[in-house]
Parts: sequence; C-alpha cells; structure tokens
Amino acid sequence: MIPVRGYEGARVAVLGLGRSGLSAARALRAGAAEVIAWDDNAEARDQAAAEGFAITDLTRADAWQGIAALIVSPGIPHLYPAPNRVVRRAWAAGVPVDNDIGLFFRSLASGAWDHFDNPPRVIAVTGSNGKSTTAALIHHILREAGREVQLAGNIGRGVLDIDPPGDGGVVVLELSSYQTELARALTPDVAVFTNFSPDHLDRHGGLGGYFAAKRRLFAEGGPERAIVGVDEAEGQYLANQMAEGRGDGRLIRISAAGKLDGPGWMVFARKGFLAEWRKGRQVASIDLRGVAGLPGAHNHQNACAAYAATRTLGLAPKLIEQAFHSFEGLPHRSQLIAEAGGVRFVNDSKATNADSAAKALAAFPRIRWICGGLEKDGGLGPVAAQLGHVAKAYVIGREAAAFALHLADIPHEVCETMARAVARAAEEAETGETVLLAPAAASFDQYDNFEKRGEDFTAQVKKALGQG
Repeated sequence: MIPVRGYEGARVAVLGLGRSGLSAARALRAGAAEVIAWDDNAEARDQAAAEGFAITDLTRADAWQGIAALIVSPGIPHLYPAPNRVVRRAWAAGVPVDNDIGLFFRSLASGAWDHFDNPPRVIAVTGSNGKSTTAALIHHILREAGREVQLAGNIGRGVLDIDPPGDGGVVVLELSSYQTELARALTPDVAVFTNFSPDHLDRHGGLGGYFAAKRRLFAEGGPERAIVGVDEAEGQYLANQMAEGRGDGRLIRISAAGKLDGPGWMVFARKGFLAEWRKGRQVASIDLRGVAGLPGAHNHQNACAAYAATRTLGLAPKLIEQAFHSFEGLPHRSQLIAEAGGVRFVNDSKATNADSAAKALAAFPRIRWICGGLEKDGGLGPVAAQLGHVAKAYVIGREAAAFALHLADIPHEVCETMARAVARAAEEAETGETVLLAPAAASFDQYDNFEKRGEDFTAQVKKALGQG
C-alpha cells in the first residue's frame, strides 16, 4: 500500500466505495487521515462500515464542516453530463476535489528514495484504444528483463494498493480519461498517448473535452519523455506541443500508418516491421509478423509504444524483441480462444466502439463477424473501410435488428443472443476464416461488462466445438 501523504490528522471524504474508493480510503487511513465515506449503494456502505470507516451522508449540507478534501471514484461524473450532487456540495463548501490518481502522485515518493542509487520511475499510458495492451506489454517486457515492475491503475491493482517501489523499480499505469481529467497531480516520468478516437463524449461534454482529459497527462506535470501516437490530428497536435524543436529527443513519435520522417526520435511499424530511427538513421528493426500475441496493425501500434517506453529506460532492442514473442496478449483483446478445422475463434470483446472494432477487423483477412450491443455516439463509420474483410456478420443485442441496419449490403443475420451467433458462425465458417467477436458497441444491454460478454463468447465457442 502507498500511504497517502499530506492529510495527517485531517478529515477527508471519500465518495464511491468500489475498488478505487475503498483503496483510497484505506491508503488515507494508513497516512493518518480521518476518513468519512459515502456511497448511494447501501451494500457498499455496509462493506466500508465493516472495515471501520465512518459513514456520513455527504448529500447533507451540514456534513461538510472541517472536511479538507473530497476523493471521488472515477465512475462518478463531476461535471458532465451533470455534476454529482455531492461534488456540488464540495464546490459550495470550497473543498478541493481529487481522485486516487492525484493522491498516488502526491504520495509515491518517500524519504527512502534519498538512499536509492536509481529512483523509481512511473510510466503512464493513456489513449482511446490499446492502452491496456500497451501497459501490459511494457510490464511484461520489464519483467522479462529482470526489472522490478508493478502494473496498476485501470488494469491490474489499484494505484494505492501497490507496494512502495524499491531501488530502480518501475510502476506502469494504465489511465483512462475518467482518471486523468480530475487528478490534481499528474507527474509521470514517461507519458504515453496511443491514439485518439471518439468515446465517452457524454462524460466529457464532447470531443474537445475528451481530448482535454487525455492531454492533461502531458500538460500538468511535464513528463521527462513523451511518447505520442501521431496517426490522428490530435496526436500530431500533442506531439507538436511537447517538442521544443524538430530534433527534441524528449519526444518519441510513434505510428502504425507508415514511415515517419525527420531528425527526431521515432518508432513506427510498416508492413509488419517495427523500425526505430534516431537523428535521421535507423538504429533497430523487429519483424512483428510472427508475434502471435500482437496480431494486426493496431497491436503493432501498441508494440511501437511499448518498445519506445522501454527504450527510454535503456533496454536493448534484442531483449525487447525476445519479450514480444513471449507475450500472450490480454483476455478479451484479440485473444485467440480456439482453432479447429482451419478456423480461428478470436475474442475482442473490448472492442466497444467502432474505431477499435475497425482495428480488429483489419487484423484478419476473412471474418465471420459477431457484432452488436448498446450503440455509442458516432455510429459505425470507422468500420466501413474494413467491411471488405467480412464474409458475414452475426448481430447480437437487444436492438440487434436496428444495429443490423448499419451493415447495408454486408451479408448478415440477426441472432440477438451470443449462443445463436456463435453456433451459426461456427456452422458456416470455412477453412482460413476467423470467427471474430468485435462488437463495436457497449455490453450493458445484455451483460454487466465487456469481460462477461467475452466469457460468454468463450463458453459458446467451447460448446460449439464440443469442448464445453
């Protein structure tokens, strides 16, 4: 645990008592703060009370006397689409609002660091798509290299639940826009921006607000190294803002769209090969085509980001290449579930928007596509360029018929349930094809989360293959 510093003897309120909220409450208590807690869910309140936390209804105006700060869980809106009523109470009382990420950065360093030969480092990864895979891949590479490393944030453990890093230790954080938009301290040593596409627009008041939330990771603390995907205009803008000149070595531009030019430091993937260029010359190259855990151009972009991040810590290209080959990927992200009769079954349930689904479709030549669910703003526009890969679509979800209207002339079948979609796709798939779950939609119409959706897909695949 990372004890929270700066609130010794002070009263601190925690709103939201899920994983991050309880973690923050425990870390505040470990740092000698007096914690009061609230959640609209009675069961969550009971769990916190069982751990000895004082439960106080923070919706009451008279609850705010003497409170030094309000710590808000990421899922609770504090501005758009409307501020939570407790957040409004904090504003009215003049109480600073923060989250567990802000507490982490203000509390990580300790007096023990003065005696370390190599102070710990923090690598923080954000972006619209690929941040989980990128963070996990960085963690995997460093672990394979024998470095002390921990993975936390939006993946792995809560940021305040990790162990204090030791001499030369590395903390790899995956940070969502929900986490970066509110944190009052954001000071990673290395900041990574994978890519950008519309998502969570209601939470951020539109596309500009969403990008502003991502940009805070780079603007608030000024990382020593900035690794920026430049395949979209937003990344190009951010890279331009981070560099003092064309050859500024503090910035590493990355791309999976083609070769990058210029005198600076860059890492790009082209035709299945990763290349590192510095000061106008190539210094390393890796063939990614045989890396089973990183299929497709979108994963090659993740590989570029992870490669760049670990190069900033001094790892050799050959060592990174070896670690690529032992990386098995993450569940629900281009995860190979089974292969039978020349047909592959791939679970990319994490493809909850059209842009990430398009990247998944681009990774395979001929696809039986399982799609559908709770539609997001923006429609299916980004997938249009990849529909030539689709032999047939099998549409799931409560509004499957409406979703199918977006598919135009693509052969499709309205299945509604995962069981029927998998059974029909498995029945019709031919040698060399891939049955791909890449929904291009949220899961909440039928499942608690995308993980449950992916688990159902896996179970139905095993059943269709006679393995379940």
